[in-house]
Amino acid sequence: MRYAIIGCGNVGMELARRWTTTGHNVVGTTTTPERIPELRAVCTEVVVARGSNRAAVARAVDGADAVVLAVSPRLTRAFDAASRVAEYADTLVASARVAAELHERVVFVGSGSVYGAASGAEVDESTPTTDDPDASPRNFLAAEQVVLGAPRGAVLRIPDVYGHPRDMDYPTRIRFAHERLGGSVPFAAKALLYRIDYRDAAAALDHVVTCELTGIYNAYPDTVVPPTNEQAFAEICTAAGLPALTYRGEIGSPEVPVSSARLRATGFRFAHG
Repeated sequence: MRYAIIGCGNVGMELARRWTTTGHNVVGTTTTPERIPELRAVCTEVVVARGSNRAAVARAVDGADAVVLAVSPRLTRAFDAASRVAEYADTLVASARVAAELHERVVFVGSGSVYGAASGAEVDESTPTTDDPDASPRNFLAAEQVVLGAPRGAVLRIPDVYGHPRDMDYPTRIRFAHERLGGSVPFAAKALLYRIDYRDAAAALDHVVTCELTGIYNAYPDTVVPPTNEQAFAEICTAAGLPALTYRGEIGSPEVPVSSARLRATGFRFAHG
């Protein structure tokens, strides 16, 4: 099989590694030319392009059996509501439009921010999405709608990704927030701090593609309900001798448990706690 991965960050690279080691051809994209040698280690071919660049993406997806859209807004350009507007629109919606116009089988990596704080006892794929005007949920939802309009579109909604050696860990993120942002973060204090290991995220994408799943699926490790942002980050701040963070609540995410029962019912299992 031949696959295209638009956006080879930690999850995209792990997915590429899974596929090439089992004999598939994988075209991976990056926006950073300096990363070409790194991608060549796990991809059959490498294309330098933003997901919104139609001509470059067309080269990447030519002859592909499926396209995985794993683009991520740049963290350094998404710490306030104003900066998120252009970054999320270009990274998510424009990329989704290009991919869906070029290929009928697109799997998009979405976000639980589309649920907002949510209500009820539990969140699943039937839970109404938020009408919050923030650029994060608005653009993730717009990108989802584009992809689901494709004949074989699928969306995998995931929480924060962790576990890769290259990741900025939470103590480092919190120090960054204090040093560069005055200790203020755009997240909600009472949101549950769900996380998914990058290997599980890649495995879930592999599962959706190889099982020919369409529609929307949550990929939230749901065996244990995690602590809230405020609870988890307070512990880290205390251990590091830092003041508590201030939560602006600009990006809402579920404050009630999230279920991945629909994905697990297809045979998927989370392997990393």
